[in-house]
Amino acid sequence: MPSAQTAPDRRRWVALAVVMTASLMDLVDVTIVNIAMPGIQQDTGASFSALQWITAGYALAFAVGLITGGRLGDIYGRKRLFLLGIGGFTVASALCGLAADPEMLVAARIVQGGTAAMMVPQVLSIIHATFPAEERGKVFGMFGAMVGLGATLGPLVGALLCEWNLFGLGWRPIFLVNLPIGIAGMLLGARYVDESRAPQALKLDLVGMLLAAAGLLMLLYPLTQGRESGWPVWGFVSMALSLPMLLLFVVYERAKTRRDGSPLVELALFRVKSFAGGIGVQLFFGVVCGIFFLVWTLYMQLGLGWSALRAGLTGVPFSIAVSVAAGVSVQKLVPRFGRKVLQAGALVMAAGTLLYLAEAEHFGTGIQSWQMALPLVVMGAGMGLIVAPLTDAVLGEVPREHSGSASGLINTTGQLGTALGLGLSSVTFFTVVDGAAPTQTTGPVFVDAFTHSLWWVAAGLLAVFALVFALPGRKPRPVATVPEPAKEPALVG
Repeated sequence: MPSAQTAPDRRRWVALAVVMTASLMDLVDVTIVNIAMPGIQQDTGASFSALQWITAGYALAFAVGLITGGRLGDIYGRKRLFLLGIGGFTVASALCGLAADPEMLVAARIVQGGTAAMMVPQVLSIIHATFPAEERGKVFGMFGAMVGLGATLGPLVGALLCEWNLFGLGWRPIFLVNLPIGIAGMLLGARYVDESRAPQALKLDLVGMLLAAAGLLMLLYPLTQGRESGWPVWGFVSMALSLPMLLLFVVYERAKTRRDGSPLVELALFRVKSFAGGIGVQLFFGVVCGIFFLVWTLYMQLGLGWSALRAGLTGVPFSIAVSVAAGVSVQKLVPRFGRKVLQAGALVMAAGTLLYLAEAEHFGTGIQSWQMALPLVVMGAGMGLIVAPLTDAVLGEVPREHSGSASGLINTTGQLGTALGLGLSSVTFFTVVDGAAPTQTTGPVFVDAFTHSLWWVAAGLLAVFALVFALPGRKPRPVATVPEPAKEPALVG
């Protein structure tokens, strides 16, 4: 009897390791690309807007696809979609590594984001189907720590691969390294992950997906491409029309809820105050991360002239601080202080941002890696206090039967925020670079652009602080129903 009981436990934790490794691959892939941006630009001649699309295209495809990816897992099986997603992600990684020009790389990154959207939402779904409620808090804590690990590994691995120039391939191994990991994940996932589906029959909402994608593209494409095109009138018209398109999406989702109960997004969740506020937290935090990590890399490598390896090593204190603070926040702080931990994280990260801004302005192009260590540790500690407990805090008042749908929306909103932040970097960073006098040298121009972007980052973190007030002070027991009764959740993330 004991052996019969320990076997499922062992398989359960092996399955968790497999799905979390797949998520780690996705996280590393995002951060690993940032460190390689200067090398990609030098090798392919990519414009600044192309560099933005290499990351924003992935984030946007990921965000839009997450919603449908969760639904597909509900209908056809989470294990099946997970394996298809990790297989597609592996193939797309190979296409990225073989890209001959910026256009092909952007296209492959969009495919990679779309396949990640099939893979990643199954992770939380599999966790929900595999682990009892009392263990999920610990698993969420592990998930937050993994985010910190991804932030640590991505820049370092990317820097080393770029520095080593394996087989004369330059930046390309940052994508090709996914191949052995992806193949191993497929083999182990096929063996250890159990199949699960939604208990009720669900339907796809392709019209809703198209409306959401159109509205987001109408906003993000001109925001990212507009600077390079001279901010044409059509860009402002497109951005203005994106709001009516997204409102049309909401109207359609309400109608579909009444018609068959299978909307793309379960709008009734937004009547839960803590969830609506938490979505705002996730959106603004995604914007902050989207702006910071791209401009930080360009500042160090193009502005200060540092190698990819030096830039990657400079970020190690930040990554370690994220991992340590994430573990402490979930295990020690959140049970005692509740949402105050997230608010403290936002203020601490904002303080580190302002400290970094002051140092960058004071030392200019003569700043050294060790001088960045203190602000990066402060920023990393603040980030760790946010990322680990955020998902669990936002889900605190969400009914249990809608936790999957809510988790998917949280993940989607974070990706949308990242894509929006990458688009906003045109305003916060590249506009300053373009506006510099021709006689100015590159270094001081990039320092000015970086410090200008940090003001935006600090403002975003203050918005995060304010929105956290909408979250419950302590994690309550989930209620049985939402304000408006709804059927089976539309997406599981």
